[in-house]
Amino acid sequence: MWHACGKDGGAHFGPGPSCIEMTATLYLGVLCQDPVNPDWKDRDRFIMSKGHGVLGYSTALAEAGHFTHQFLLDEYATDAGPFCGHPCRNLAFGIETSTGSLGHGLSIGVGIALAAKLDHSTSDTYVLLEDGECNEGSVWEAVMLDNQHKLDNLIAIVDRKNLQSDGLSREIIDMEPVADKWRSFGWLVQEVNGHNSGELLIAFDPKSHPVGRPYVVIAHTTKGKGASLFENNNTWHHH
Repeated sequence: MWHACGKDGGAHFGPGPSCIEMTATLYLGVLCQDPVNPDWKDRDRFIMSKGHGVLGYSTALAEAGHFTHQFLLDEYATDAGPFCGHPCRNLAFGIETSTGSLGHGLSIGVGIALAAKLDHSTSDTYVLLEDGECNEGSVWEAVMLDNQHKLDNLIAIVDRKNLQSDGLSREIIDMEPVADKWRSFGWLVQEVNGHNSGELLIAFDPKSHPVGRPYVVIAHTTKGKGASLFENNNTWHHH
């Protein structure tokens, strides 16, 4: 991940590492997918709503066998290449949805989950948001709609790192109490350490999902986790 960032000469260093354990846990231990048959109808879906965390997403796709790490290193940030600063939909590489303009991923997920219910599909949809993204009103419209339809096949994940591009989340728009806000909309809430793969595996496991109600995992994380220069240093949000 760091090699790909450095190659570009400027990238989102902070948002990728905060979610890398989440994407790795999903792709290596939870999601039902087949890289050889990427458009399989009943596959589980993952939507990287916080699109600027793409480096924490593409590395997990590589680990899961959708392409090689060398291919990612060679093609990242190349002209007309498949990997840029945000996800670009490409089912051949396992990328379900183009994202980047924050606040849209959960709405897309609601549509996919509702369609799966109507098609009697067993697939689940996981949507990864971030705390700053939850400032967007469209997120809460999707939260209400999900509860209205009781979509227990959609799992929201909030990367709760307490920092966003302009500074501390509480100073931009204070979202506390975050967990209680989701509960007030009818969601079952699970809070975990977002860097603990064991906790994440239990929280993401379909056996942990409620029946007949929506489910959100609030994952407490550190922005730029893994490199002391970047950790909780918002200068490195993009640099």
